[in-house]
Amino acid sequence: MIKDMGNMKNGKYREADKMSDLICENYPMVLVMSRFGIDLGFGEKNIGEVCRQNEIDTPTFLTVVNFLTDAEAVPVAGYNKDISISSLITYLHNAHDYFLNFRLPHIRHKLTEAIASCPKDVAYVIRRFFDEYAEEVHKHMSYEEKTVFPYVRNLLKGEKDPKYNISIFRKRHDQIEGKITELKNLLLKYYPGPDSNLLNSVLFDIFATEQDLASHNRVEDYIFVPAILSLEKQ
Repeated sequence: MIKDMGNMKNGKYREADKMSDLICENYPMVLVMSRFGIDLGFGEKNIGEVCRQNEIDTPTFLTVVNFLTDAEAVPVAGYNKDISISSLITYLHNAHDYFLNFRLPHIRHKLTEAIASCPKDVAYVIRRFFDEYAEEVHKHMSYEEKTVFPYVRNLLKGEKDPKYNISIFRKRHDQIEGKITELKNLLLKYYPGPDSNLLNSVLFDIFATEQDLASHNRVEDYIFVPAILSLEKQ
């Protein structure tokens, strides 16, 4: 792992920038911070200080942050040069835990409450669409947890599986937006109930989760996969 931050010279954020400025300017980064294992309460410390205090690899944190905060970001070869793959796996694993064990169950609970007064057949269809979407997300992430991450951890130890490589993952890394789009359309276009602040809140959560998942997939496609491809060549 290279510690020199030269490849990040075009990045917006650097070690000397305050962590509070990063979060206030880009509030979704509070989720990134959390997934790296960084708690709130960092005062006036800069990004480098906060990362070192929490034993987080600073170049990896900055690579993810600058990739996600740059609206013009495109895949470039330099993204895999300065990162700790083990730190990146921890980040991805914590993101999976957030989606599967907190975010999606929380939305389902709110959704069930929001549609309680609508016809039973409509409520059933809405719940079914959501549950099918949640199951797709679970399968998607379970494959990574059970197959991809163990493969990469072994690779880091110098143990290469002759029957597997990261290109297999890349080819089957399908997007999971289809079901959530159907659910949004169902609620937006066909929900028969009156206007509801709770339902609007659920819709907002669904939109935000869809965007968060898309960002998660981009990190896997454009940072994680190139890093593993590079590792496999070593």
